Amino acid sequence: QVPLVESGGGLVQAGASLRLSCAASGRTFSTYYMGWFRQAPGKERDFVAAISWSGITYYADSVKGRFTISRDNAKNTMYLQMNSLKPEDTAVYYCAAGRRPIAVATMSDPSKYEYWGQGTQVTVSS
Repeated sequence: QVPLVESGGGLVQAGASLRLSCAASGRTFSTYYMGWFRQAPGKERDFVAAISWSGITYYADSVKGRFTISRDNAKNTMYLQMNSLKPEDTAVYYCAAGRRPIAVATMSDPSKYEYWGQGTQVTVSS
């Protein structure tokens, strides 16, 4: 088990920034690939960004150039820096972790992740 706890969500105006954090427990954090997904009301859970255990990053087209994913293995924490937020970014954001041998491009597939956090709400007003 890898308990994951998200934090950093909130209510902001369009154009503002937020940084989400995902804290993990356990000694093997550095061996997991990690991802952020989001789910708006009435919609499916969508991929946002992912980072491999070696630091390779992968983004959804909708957030490229605005969001940055990173990880600090010494702190067992993953981050999502979100800039230039838009109302359409409003959703519950979930972090996820997995350790199966997968290709980088498949990190966008939620079925590849074994562990999920409870989510943090991000609301962007216009």
